[in-house]
Formats: sequence, structure tokens, C-alpha cells
Amino acid sequence: MSTLKVIEVLSQSEKSWEDAANEAIIKASKSLNNIKSVYIKEMEAKVENNRITEYRINAKISFELD
Repeated sequence: MSTLKVIEVLSQSEKSWEDAANEAIIKASKSLNNIKSVYIKEMEAKVENNRITEYRINAKISFELD
């Protein structure tokens, strides 16, 4: 039986919500091993001059403990 831990992270991207999620995983993987899943809890966007300029997510990342 494995044990998982969940952390909550914030991430942003100028491209898309998907890119923000990928960035969250890339950054988390620098200090975490065995990442198993990401759950996007909330999405929001920064708007300037009637255009989206930044995509933001609040995500939960689960990883297996050694």
C-alpha cells in the first residue's frame, strides 16, 4: 500500500491554463518525486484592456511518499 501527500500550489502563465498547470508540475518536480496527479481547484484570469493577459490556477498536486 502506498501513501500519498497533497500540496496546494498557485501557478500562472501568459499562454493558457494548461500551460499554468504544466508549469506547476515542472516547478514541483524540482523538489518532489513520484508526482501522481494534479487537480485544478480554481481558475482565474487577469484582464487588461479587455484581453486576458495572465492565466492563473490554484491546484492540488499529489505525490507518493518514499
